[in-house]
Amino acid sequence: MPDYTPVYAPSKVTTMTAAGNIAGGDILEVAASGTVRKCTTALSFAYIGVAGDDTPSGGRVTVFTRGFVHESVADGAVNAGDQLNTSATLGRQVITAAATGASPGKADVDRVRAVIGVALTTAADNAKVRWMEF
Repeated sequence: MPDYTPVYAPSKVTTMTAAGNIAGGDILEVAASGTVRKCTTALSFAYIGVAGDDTPSGGRVTVFTRGFVHESVADGAVNAGDQLNTSATLGRQVITAAATGASPGKADVDRVRAVIGVALTTAADNAKVRWMEF
């Protein structure tokens, strides 16, 4: 088994591209592949951390992150902002969490409980995706 090190680890501080004007202290969510914005909805599923400084759109914002940032192989297409579950497919590590139905059943609740993080980038099947753990 090869060695592995998270993309961002010890300090839980990283920089990302702002997808709009951001003020220090704003709660941030994934906007698109590799970008963040101030949370635009209540109860955001794509929340990743807090802005450390004021940043104009297109600038690099300091993010005090929610968790370690990893790079794993996607099992199926993954879009930035998707919640992720573990994959059981050989050679793949993460899969987009299935959406729950209007009347969630036990399987839906189990999938939600098994969410391990949120995708920071978009990736095709069998490509590397960056994601942040919860």
